[in-house]
Amino acid sequence: MTKISNLIEKINGGNNPLFHELYGTDAKVLKEQADRYAGLMNDFQTTFGTDDVQLFSSPGRTEIGGNHTDHNHGRVLAGAVNLDNIAVAASNGSNVIRIKSAGYPEFQVDLSDLEIDESNFYTSGSLVKGICARMKENGYQTGGFNACIEGRVPKGSGLSSSASFEVLVGTIVNELFNDGKMPAVENAIVGQWAENNYFGKPCGLMDQTACSVGGLITIDFKDPANPVVKEVDFDFVSTGFSLVITDVGGGHDDAASQAEYASLPTEMKSVAAELGASVLREVTLEQIVAKMPEIRKKTGDRALLRAIHFQGDNKRVADQVAALENNDFQAFLKMVVESGYSSYMYNQNIFDVVHKHEQVVSLALALSEMVLKGSGAWRVHGGGFGGTIQAFVPQNKLDEYVKTLEHVYGEGTCHKLFIRNMGSVKLEF
Repeated sequence: MTKISNLIEKINGGNNPLFHELYGTDAKVLKEQADRYAGLMNDFQTTFGTDDVQLFSSPGRTEIGGNHTDHNHGRVLAGAVNLDNIAVAASNGSNVIRIKSAGYPEFQVDLSDLEIDESNFYTSGSLVKGICARMKENGYQTGGFNACIEGRVPKGSGLSSSASFEVLVGTIVNELFNDGKMPAVENAIVGQWAENNYFGKPCGLMDQTACSVGGLITIDFKDPANPVVKEVDFDFVSTGFSLVITDVGGGHDDAASQAEYASLPTEMKSVAAELGASVLREVTLEQIVAKMPEIRKKTGDRALLRAIHFQGDNKRVADQVAALENNDFQAFLKMVVESGYSSYMYNQNIFDVVHKHEQVVSLALALSEMVLKGSGAWRVHGGGFGGTIQAFVPQNKLDEYVKTLEHVYGEGTCHKLFIRNMGSVKLEF
């Protein structure tokens, strides 16, 4: 633990190598980040009355390739980004975790009761409980701690605010009680398990892995218990393109919309089941086409279309990685657009049928094509049905692109990002 006053001195107004790696070199941004940490440390001292703390940061992630492929054991291409969740934390010598997140009521988790409670599904407390339960099962120590958390990963933005939060909590428990012994990939697996079993959402593993590991990575989930994570050596900055994520809003938390989201992995797996497999990674497109007349009677046509999307996007990830490693950025951009079209036509996660009059993603994609066709790339980003879209924008179109999208979705909805090399970490100055 370190005194708050000492940490503020080490941060030095943002002018330190660690902040440069996390947030870039813009002096204004660095000062804002320094003030952010100082403010959160002051909140911690006011809330919990102690000033011996540790600092943590967990990035959001951007999915660059492989839309809805991870939950059927496919491949993805993803990167950690410079928007993050940060925490000030300290062990409290009890068996109770107390967390105060900016903008939300403080909540507590009693570690003496780690049973699944379905009445608490979709709550932050259920995630924390699930993470501790799984870490304990895996042989790690847990304990009570106090934490103040502040997030800059917009909720519902497709940048994985929930996954970032999960691996942040895992990192806090790992560092406070286990000397950082739990590997980054295991932290991701623990977070996914908690979200599946304690939160009630059947997510894949891409989001947590990208947030936990950091950098630009490709992940192969053929064996999800042991995902193969490979760093991709490519410098996006040198291309002269900006990676822009636009928060288009939309999306719903009602039961009908949750069912729409859950239908994606369920329908894909239903096609695999008709071929005697558990997930689509275990079958080929040729096998699906060969038995398509019989399969569609059991699964319906939408499930088959989603299976076709999976097969195409899963292969496309490998091709995208190859293009980047060969410095063929134009080929990569072409495949980004192809992936977006596949998500729209086949995966059908652009808008949900329950709220069919609200098509915020569809409109954003149409605007993106108007500005970028022939020069950039655009696609849905993340889970879909609302949230965000992604675009690779050449510098000569950047102002026009941002102006066009923010004209419709509001000032500040476009985020120009960079890939951050560090995953979820305790800050060491």
